[in-house]
Amino acid sequence: MSVETLKTTYVATLQCIDQPGIVRALSAAVFAIDGNILENDQFTDPVTGQFCMRTRFETNSDDVVKVRDHLAGELTPFAPTLTLRSEAIRRRALVMVSKVDHCLADLLYRREQGDLPLDVVAVVSNHDDCASLAARYDVPFFPLSVTEHSKESIEELVRDLMTRLNVDFIVLARYMQILSPELCRDFSGRIINIHHSFLPGFKGARPYHQAYERGVKLIGATAHFVTSNLDEGPIIEQDVVRVTHARIPTDLTALGRDIERTVLARAVRLVAEDRVALVGDRTVVFSQ
Repeated sequence: MSVETLKTTYVATLQCIDQPGIVRALSAAVFAIDGNILENDQFTDPVTGQFCMRTRFETNSDDVVKVRDHLAGELTPFAPTLTLRSEAIRRRALVMVSKVDHCLADLLYRREQGDLPLDVVAVVSNHDDCASLAARYDVPFFPLSVTEHSKESIEELVRDLMTRLNVDFIVLARYMQILSPELCRDFSGRIINIHHSFLPGFKGARPYHQAYERGVKLIGATAHFVTSNLDEGPIIEQDVVRVTHARIPTDLTALGRDIERTVLARAVRLVAEDRVALVGDRTVVFSQ
């Protein structure tokens, strides 16, 4: 009686200039290692000509290096940017937060319940307010006091944590500090931020009070990759909720918290599942 070999599920992503034969080459490479494609999404950007693809497949081999080398070899003529991950190996995230905890609490709860396929390996904050929340979920908490003169050294500590903890990406869960252009550049496509969205946009303090005073009818939230241009990075996820004149500022704030944490969680899930590709200043998102 033979024992069936357990299969390993992989997620591959590739990006390159569009040309004939890319899908065929990847499919043939998967077939050659006795693989079976479970899910495939692809898109060609009509402006840049960039081809993006995400392929989820299973095979008997659990040697990720061997599988990656095989795929890369078959795809050499197309010179793609190729990634491969065993689906069992979850992405590792570092969360940065200030005083407001609703986004952090939601991420930690979803992770504990198994609703987010990632590991939150550390929480970094410029305040102590969220220390007890991190401790409740058994996540290391690093309080870093940020001043004008310490910001550079603080970012060096963040870089050290990224390396030491093998972090895949950073989540700014209402972190109320501006990151340096150097950090944004060095971790391009690896820092996710969440912020409120209004039409018109309200800058500065108390945005929900400003929204109330102008009688807004829609409250939204936007999750995006961070760039050196404040709140203008490539958008990953957005949503809105309709409100009426009867809503007072505290109502708007509560609704804003709800939509911010929901949108951020969806964006984090998309990135953790390798469903987001950067094409210039915009994203290609392969939703489930």
